[in-house]
This record gives sequence, C-alpha cells and structure tokens, in this order.
Amino acid sequence: MRMRGTLAWWIILWLGVVCWTSALQAQAPEFKESIYKVGKLKPRDSVLKVKVGERAPDFTLPAVGGGKVLLGDYLGKKNVVISFVPAAWTPVCSDQWPGYNIVKDLFDQNDAVLLGITVDNIPTLYAWTTQMCGGEGKLWFPVLSDFWPHGAVADKYGVLRSDGVSERAIFVIDKKGIIRYIDVHDINERPRLEDIMGALEKLKQ
Repeated sequence: MRMRGTLAWWIILWLGVVCWTSALQAQAPEFKESIYKVGKLKPRDSVLKVKVGERAPDFTLPAVGGGKVLLGDYLGKKNVVISFVPAAWTPVCSDQWPGYNIVKDLFDQNDAVLLGITVDNIPTLYAWTTQMCGGEGKLWFPVLSDFWPHGAVADKYGVLRSDGVSERAIFVIDKKGIIRYIDVHDINERPRLEDIMGALEKLKQ
C-alpha cells in the first residue's frame, strides 16, 4: 500500500521536520560559526549520465571511518540511498546529514543503507562530521570521499558541476543494483525526507 495519504506518511513528514530542527539545535555555536556562507548558487549545473531503470555504476571509495566502501557489496543485501552533497562546511550540507543521522530507524525499516558522498578529502570530512555531531558521536552512515581522482564517481553519475563540486543529489538503488529514483535537487535546498522514504517504500510493492 502506498504511504501517501496514510497516517504513516504524515508521521514521517512530521518526524522529518522535528528531527532536522533537533539536529540543528544540538549543533555547537562554534560549529555554526565555522560554516562558510556560499550565497545563492545556480540550482543545477550538470547533465545526468544515468537513468531510472538502469544499473547503478559501481564504485569504491575511501570512508572517513577507515577502509573502503564498494557499492557492489550491497547487492542482494540492502537497498542503497546515495546522498551526494556539494561540499563540507557549507550551510545546507551541514543541515542535511544531521537530519538523516537522527532518522536511522526509517532507513532500517526500509532495509536501506545510506552512503554520503562529497568531493572533499578525508581529513576535511573527518573534521566536518566530527564537529557536525558535536564531538559526541558519529554519523551512522558511511561518509565517502570522492576527492581523487577528483569527483570521478560524481562524474560517472553525471552530477559533477563545472566548478568541481557535486550536485545535491539523491539516488535510490534497489537490491538488484538498479536505480529506482533520482532527485538532482536545487543545490540551494535540501531534498525532502518524505520523498526519499516514499521512494524506498515503493521498493516493497
């Protein structure tokens, strides 16, 4: 049964708003002061190279927590949500991932793992994610560095912008490795949590 219009759908919408608000309030003042104000950017600046219904391009990237993550390792095991964000220490990115960090249960309920990807290097991502969590914890999902070859994975998916950062993009991939949902979002805004959950819910049908 589709979630839209059901009580579960509105609960998820409400949770998304509450969780993001809680995440932002929990951030230390010094973290907020470190955020670089990028100003208004061109909403989209790339051409997609993949489509819904196609096999997701495989990749291996280093993770902030150590080791490397291979997309293919999730085949037959987990649905995958890839969250590309443009850059560490920027306003919307620093709002987006803390929200996902609080709603792990929603990803678990949809048998999904989240992979966060940026073009930043590992030391930058380590400092950013540590401060983002207030120094008291870590993001539950792997944060991956697409730094070198610079933006190679973002480019493979067609979300590398002309200035060298990635789009703010969401890809939902099923357990067979097929792309089932794409949202190359306005880079100035964070994607809606309920849209991501709705896409995952459809994988159950």
